[in-house]
Amino acid sequence: MKSPDLVQQDIAVKLVPFIVGCALFMQMLDATVVATALPMMAVSLHSTPVRMNVAITSYLLAVAVFVPICGWAADRFGARRLFIFAISLFALTSLTCALSWDLMSLTISRFIQGIAGAMMVPVGRIIMLRTIPRNQILKATSFLSIPALLGPILGPPLGGFLVTYASWHWIFLINIPIAAIGIALILKYVLEFRSEEKPRLDWVGFLLSGVGMATFVIGIEAIGNHTHGYLYPLLLLGTGLVCSMLYIHHARRHPAPIIDLSLLKIPTFSAAVVGGNMTRLSVGAMPFLLTLLFQIGFGYSPLASGMITFSMAIGALMMKFIATSVFGRWGFRKVLLINGTLTGLMTITNAFFIESTPVLLMGTLLLIGGFFRSLQFTGVNSLAFADIEPEKMSQASSFSATAQQIGISLGMGIATVTLDLSMQMRGASHLSIGDIHTGFWVIGLLSVAAAYWFYKLDAKAGEGITVHKERKNRVRFKRKRRSASVTKHTEPRKTSAGDETRL
Repeated sequence: MKSPDLVQQDIAVKLVPFIVGCALFMQMLDATVVATALPMMAVSLHSTPVRMNVAITSYLLAVAVFVPICGWAADRFGARRLFIFAISLFALTSLTCALSWDLMSLTISRFIQGIAGAMMVPVGRIIMLRTIPRNQILKATSFLSIPALLGPILGPPLGGFLVTYASWHWIFLINIPIAAIGIALILKYVLEFRSEEKPRLDWVGFLLSGVGMATFVIGIEAIGNHTHGYLYPLLLLGTGLVCSMLYIHHARRHPAPIIDLSLLKIPTFSAAVVGGNMTRLSVGAMPFLLTLLFQIGFGYSPLASGMITFSMAIGALMMKFIATSVFGRWGFRKVLLINGTLTGLMTITNAFFIESTPVLLMGTLLLIGGFFRSLQFTGVNSLAFADIEPEKMSQASSFSATAQQIGISLGMGIATVTLDLSMQMRGASHLSIGDIHTGFWVIGLLSVAAAYWFYKLDAKAGEGITVHKERKNRVRFKRKRRSASVTKHTEPRKTSAGDETRL
């Protein structure tokens, strides 16, 4: 019988992915649900929907700036303590957002909430990676990938439901009970992890990465708003590029940079970050393009549009039950190579949706696409940490989270620029269904191109975090032989005289 400590450890292994998943769901949901409520919030706070967009920008800005610092903070103050602080701050600022009396108070609350959101996910992943045995990382990540996909999909319809049948305040207040449950589970089941050394903060690196990420996110957002032309966003993106180049120069000389670029020398991490982010472009682009297609192109209501896109979430949930066996049977290289190509092709199928396309057919194709996309993200999110040493987990988590933030923002930016270029080529000022179809083609082809990074992987990449079917068969065969051997020696044995004796 297991000791109470071992029983509690087994429970923690099962609950930690759930706890981190809830935090990830809150962060991803909050990042998208606010957009639906902006018109009603504008009336309540005596502003305009255009000016209210700063509430979204301030949140994204804070996330972009403070994500790189999370690995250092977890090593410095302890991952468990920082995780509790981040969730508590997220819940508190959710309350202050609901109590906001004007645009300024809401913007300040949203910025601080973004800081909390930036810390929650990377630190939660650090805790998961240090709690879960290495050979169970894939199974845990398959669970963790689902909230990341559900958040952007459920955000718009949930926001519309709450605004229609309650009030905009509830899009923030729903975070409070979720946070309370999460904190209680952390206090009971999560152990503290802290580096024995007290690392010093790379202030120069933090400044360069913060400015670079901030200008990049604001530049992408400015492209989507169409309020400043193209000169302003290009200046912002140029500033971000310069800061990024300066950071690369700085990181090569600093002994402990805030984002450790040397991790890219690890083939599995490099493929997961670069190839995975090319696939992750669809996370930022798909909800945006599908909303435009269904609501503007086809004239569907927001509720009808949300119900169709919800089929992607069903596909993502179905993936959870087979991800471990799929990667265990065929390995990471083969699955990511083939499945990544299928993910891109399923994105392209959306470019063939027209007004006469049956809703059932569109929902089915979106479900299949959601399945492939979720399987791909589960693989790359697991592979990223397959060959990372324990002492590098914090830096790898911060790096991965930063790259994911860039990928999602870049997906939205590429989709927006594609739509603009398509309209300019037609000489039109209004969006058409054909423009949106072009967006699906571009995002889908970029996802297909990501297969190159997985093609370069070794055939045995990621074996440490899963068990191949052949290995399972060998273990099962050995057990059968051992069992047969024991049975043989314990059955009656006849002597030369015909008497039976038992060993």
